[in-house]
Amino acid sequence: MPLAVCATPIGNLEDVTLRVLRELAEADLVLCEDTRHTRKLLERHGVKARLLSYHQHNEAQRTAELLPRLQAGERVALVSDSGLPAISDPGARLVAAALEAGVPVTVLPGPSAVETALVASGLVAERYQFLGYLPRGEKALTALADELSAWPWAAVAFESPQRLGRSLRVLARVIPDRQAAVCRELTKRFEEVGRGSVAELAERFGGEVKGEVTLVLGPGAVSPGDEEPAAAAVAELVAAGLARRQAADVVARLTGVPRNRLYRNSL
Repeated sequence: MPLAVCATPIGNLEDVTLRVLRELAEADLVLCEDTRHTRKLLERHGVKARLLSYHQHNEAQRTAELLPRLQAGERVALVSDSGLPAISDPGARLVAAALEAGVPVTVLPGPSAVETALVASGLVAERYQFLGYLPRGEKALTALADELSAWPWAAVAFESPQRLGRSLRVLARVIPDRQAAVCRELTKRFEEVGRGSVAELAERFGGEVKGEVTLVLGPGAVSPGDEEPAAAAVAELVAAGLARRQAADVVARLTGVPRNRLYRNSL
């Protein structure tokens, strides 16, 4: 039997698919990030199943335990607390091990916080980049913002509600005018989608917030092709006698290319 990777609701328990419910009911074993959380979903829909914890702290051990059972033909389903396992949640290790051992893997799709937030934000473009969780360190987050400033498409990230305000303030130093959306408690009773510039959202969500948070950054106004003439303009100003930092600052304000990048590239 294949390992069944099952998507579960990101909030509203009615969003689970009929196919997932049937798989969970028929599986010999259901692997859960939190058995208490999964049990609520199963009880809501009258499904009985044998549950076993599978989370970041026991993932390696459980994978070693479960691989022989999968190879023996046992029917195993994998879920996380919300969304699709292995996307910023445990599961990637088991999927990779199963495939390497010749065990087929089937994915049962369903709710996605990334795509739900992207559409709700109104910032959908031809492409988007998924960033996972934002870096915790200020230096790393600043570097990411600097990189994203030249990305001409949308970007989606997860963030802890405790770190949201701080992260927005860091992003606002680099890309203050970038359109964005803070999507909180998606599909739940107190769902909230805050839209505006990064600077505006940093002010609005400066305090502590509650619930799951997905952040969407809209398409940037600068494309990578715009950087070469901007860098040339910095070089011309420096050659004319303007201080390098001043030159980078002037060109950044006129072109939208990040000042830090212009300064570094001109060295």
